[in-house]
Amino acid sequence: MADIAALTALIEPEATALGFDLVRVKMYGGQSDPTLQVMAERPDTRQLTIDDCADLSRRISDRLDALESEGRDPIEGAYRLEVSSPGIDRPLTRAKDYADWAGHEARLTLTEKVDGRKQLTGDLVGIEGEDVTIAVRGHQRMTVALSQIADAKLTITDRLIAATAPLSTEGADEFYETHESEAEETH
Repeated sequence: MADIAALTALIEPEATALGFDLVRVKMYGGQSDPTLQVMAERPDTRQLTIDDCADLSRRISDRLDALESEGRDPIEGAYRLEVSSPGIDRPLTRAKDYADWAGHEARLTLTEKVDGRKQLTGDLVGIEGEDVTIAVRGHQRMTVALSQIADAKLTITDRLIAATAPLSTEGADEFYETHESEAEETH
C-alpha cells in the first residue's frame, strides 16, 4: 500500500498552488480496486466546484506521472484518482476542523474505548490544544485527545445543511421537458 504521508507531501503543494486547503488523502479499495482519494476545499467557501476538482486532478496526475517517468512512482500498479470536496458530512481530519465545526453534530470513532465507548456521537464543543470535547448525546461531555480519534465526520442535520448552503443555486429550479418522440430519437 502507498505511503499516505509521502503522498500528502506531494499533493499538498499542488492544492496550495491552486489556493485550496487539503482536507484528506486516503487510499481505499484494496488490491482489487485501489483508489487514491483526495479531498480539498477553498478556504473561503469550504467547497470546490467541478472545475476546481478537474484542475486539481490534472495537477496531481501531472505530478504523479512525472515521478513515474523518473522511476519513482509513489503508488505501485494501476489505481484510480478521485478528487472531490469534502461534502456536507465531511470528515474531520485537522485540528482546525473541530474548532470550525463546533456546535454541529459529529460521530467520532476512537482507537480504544473510553468510558466503555468506542464511538461518540453528539455536538462538537471544540478543541483546546490537542483535546477535543464533544457533548455526547444521551450521556455527558467527553474530552479525548486527537491521537485517540481514529475517524471522525460530521452528521447530516438541518443545522448543518443550512450552514453549508451551496455557493450558487442558479439553475437548480430549472428543468427541461422532453417529448417522448425526442427521447426515442436519442436512444
